[in-house]
Amino acid sequence: MIKSEAAVVKESWLRRSYHWTLAWAAHPQAKWALFFIALIEASIFPIPPDILLLALALGRPDLALRFAAICTAGSTVGAILGYLIGMLLFASVAEPVLQFYGAMEQFHKVEGLFLEWGLILVLVAGFSPIPFKVITIAAGAFGLPFIGFVAAALISRGTRFFLEGGILRWGGERLRAWVEKYFEWATLGIAVLVVLGFLSLWLLK
Repeated sequence: MIKSEAAVVKESWLRRSYHWTLAWAAHPQAKWALFFIALIEASIFPIPPDILLLALALGRPDLALRFAAICTAGSTVGAILGYLIGMLLFASVAEPVLQFYGAMEQFHKVEGLFLEWGLILVLVAGFSPIPFKVITIAAGAFGLPFIGFVAAALISRGTRFFLEGGILRWGGERLRAWVEKYFEWATLGIAVLVVLGFLSLWLLK
């Protein structure tokens, strides 16, 4: 099946975004990059900060929890930004962003889920492969209580990132050696997470 020109361009852009994110692992300002990527991923950016978090934590397992804290802080600030975009700038900013990612249908489906689950949806989405930007923008657009939203985002994202950081700190060099030795299996695990992400989106349809 031949891909459309738009699909090829979008795929190429996503691939470049992925490599751009990963390239920051070797940069002297990697911590600031981690904060910034976590921030924009929660509002407008397609690549999850976990990629950079895992790369940094594998390189310095002793700093894994610090990296997790930075990632959590950035993601929480980004969640607030996404909320404000959904509440104040939906037509001018949020809608074009969602349309660019082809997420408008999922966004509309989320409205019913918010009415039924409220803050529980934020807790689940922040820890799952569901694109968090859809949730943060929707939370602002649908008027979810701000303080409760921030608390739920902090808890869910913090749990996710500290779990990853804790595993890497505990595993240390052993885990790093395992990843290098069984790289194919690690890649397969990432692929499974991607499939789960698409499955989550499909369930919202």
